[in-house]
Amino acid sequence: MDMTDDDTNGNGKAAERNAADNTAVSLEERLLAAEAEAADFKDKALRAMAEVENIRRRAQREREDAVRYAATSIARDLLSTADNLSRALASVNEAQIADETTKSLLTGVAATERELLTAFEKNGIKRIDPKGERFDHNFHQAIFEVENTGKPAGTVVEVLQPGYILHDRLLRPAMVGVAKGGATPPYPDRGESEPPKAGERVDTSA
Repeated sequence: MDMTDDDTNGNGKAAERNAADNTAVSLEERLLAAEAEAADFKDKALRAMAEVENIRRRAQREREDAVRYAATSIARDLLSTADNLSRALASVNEAQIADETTKSLLTGVAATERELLTAFEKNGIKRIDPKGERFDHNFHQAIFEVENTGKPAGTVVEVLQPGYILHDRLLRPAMVGVAKGGATPPYPDRGESEPPKAGERVDTSA
């Protein structure tokens, strides 16, 4: 059977419509793909910007810490000097000294200690002298326990050697004796109710 002109025209128009539809679908797919790719690039760019900002902030914190704790090494070296000055003053009963030269020497040692501690304070170094306070394993080292003190268990009753902190970092824990027995205060931060044991140490690696 011969095809008429109408059939030919109809088939041609249908083919054109199919081609147009296919073209539209292809363009839509390409558009969706382009949008997805753009969204992916945007996400990667935002992530990269966030990472750069994190690196910048981390570097800034490290610079600030380097300045803030720059004196750590020399401060630790000077702690023994402060200890020696304190021991020298504690070993002499000023009321029993009659010699003026010795009195002047003692006054000079006391002035030197005050100046050193003032210099410490100006540079963020503070002494820890916790007598009468509750034992804190973050800042104290328990050397021994003392019975029958009348104090609650875990109370610092004697300071053998003061501790020091630089800003918020421990330079050296205070070496202390703590009360044993009696009323026992809770230690929620330690997760226990027992007082510290003799010889217990704190982490001074900061």
